[in-house]
Amino acid sequence: MQNKTEAQAPTIAEILALERQVWQALVSGDADADAAVLLPEFLGVYPDGFAGREEHAGQLAGGPTVAVFALSEARLLPVGADHVMLSYRAEFRRVDRRAAEAMYVSSLWQRNEDGWRNLFSQDTPVGAGVP
Repeated sequence: MQNKTEAQAPTIAEILALERQVWQALVSGDADADAAVLLPEFLGVYPDGFAGREEHAGQLAGGPTVAVFALSEARLLPVGADHVMLSYRAEFRRVDRRAAEAMYVSSLWQRNEDGWRNLFSQDTPVGAGVP
């Protein structure tokens, strides 16, 4: 018999669907949709620095920032009863660029009374650290 925590554990498909909502907000330029999936305490760690929820959603003030994206190689790691870490590879093209980019992303999701929301995200460019 499963305990209550195991019975409520999210599937990788559920968390990936939420992660895609963040990416889709970047494609549609929808700052409200972006902020809705992020907790107020959200922290993003990116190659160009740190960002809170306001900065993450604020990047959409001028419209979409991503033209297309694809997520692959997803893994889900439980981190306690109400947290999971989603790690995956993202390939995407920014709206103002011709070349595609690739990042490895780790995204910490927290369950609260509103469901699962993103608490932390860190992007590492593919090939970073390779001399």
